[in-house]
Amino acid sequence: MTDPRWLALALTPGVGPRRLLQVLAAGDPEPCTVARVLGPRLAAAYQQVQAAGEAERLIATARAQGARVTGPWDPAYPEGLRHLADPPAPLFLKGELPAWEGAVAVVGTRAASPWAARLAKELGQALAEAGLALVSGLARGIDAAAHKGALEAGGVSVAVLGSALDKLYPPEHQALAKESVLVSEFAFGEGPRPENFPRRNRLIAALARAVVVVEAPERSGALITARHALELGREVMAVPGRPTDHKSRGANLLIKDGALPVLEPADLLAALGVSPKRAAPAPALPDELARLYAALGAKGEALPDDLATELGLTASELLARLTELELLGLAEGLPGGRYRAV
Repeated sequence: MTDPRWLALALTPGVGPRRLLQVLAAGDPEPCTVARVLGPRLAAAYQQVQAAGEAERLIATARAQGARVTGPWDPAYPEGLRHLADPPAPLFLKGELPAWEGAVAVVGTRAASPWAARLAKELGQALAEAGLALVSGLARGIDAAAHKGALEAGGVSVAVLGSALDKLYPPEHQALAKESVLVSEFAFGEGPRPENFPRRNRLIAALARAVVVVEAPERSGALITARHALELGREVMAVPGRPTDHKSRGANLLIKDGALPVLEPADLLAALGVSPKRAAPAPALPDELARLYAALGAKGEALPDDLATELGLTASELLARLTELELLGLAEGLPGGRYRAV
């Protein structure tokens, strides 16, 4: 449980993240230390917050919401957020955050084109299958598609909110939120405000080892996330779009400035140095189907003739087994006669 003395200091008017860090560096939250580091006026205000029991009430409120409240004084505070010049305090969490080295952010426009939403979902799915967590902002469009992809693949989805944990926005994403780890720096009861979302974006960047921008216009919150990522020394990648498409101009400009282009999930995973997919056959499959499913998973996409040659099967045997996998929902046919594992 978080130390209510540190939380009281974080709640004290006039004590922002930087001043809190100054007291942390001094070693303890005793009033005499606060007075020495921050001066008598702020020390007196701190003692008033302590006496009013504000920290204890906030801890109880968080617990009632199924959440917890933390800050940089807590050894369990997210390491990625410590890289910020202004690590948020207090911070409200629901669920267990992955280490920032094991997470990737996928962000983009709310008004996503169908192709971009589909690719964002595939990126979320690929990250989950590679054992990486997906971080995004729970917004409509690209964010929602990426969250869905990660969750449907059985992965970890981290949603960083621009509102309090008890004021989820947008409201139609309640189901996504319920399955995700939730992060917010906004006090209970605070709804979404325009100024909250740029602040939220720095947390998205800090909680991930890399940021991928999928379809973003030139004036976009996704580009704010990318800028924060660069400042933190994180990798920035972007999905290229048509030069004449205003919804892709921001992503195209990132690539022009040196961001790594991502054309498909394999590009992202290669840049991260991770395997494209967990090489595990579906449970309870007969050996002959398990071998085919594993071969499909390893290749990503394949023609039946190539699979038949690799597995030593006749064309009719191979097609019969592909049909069985399709009926089980484990394979799907693609244009051009190719197949892929699902």
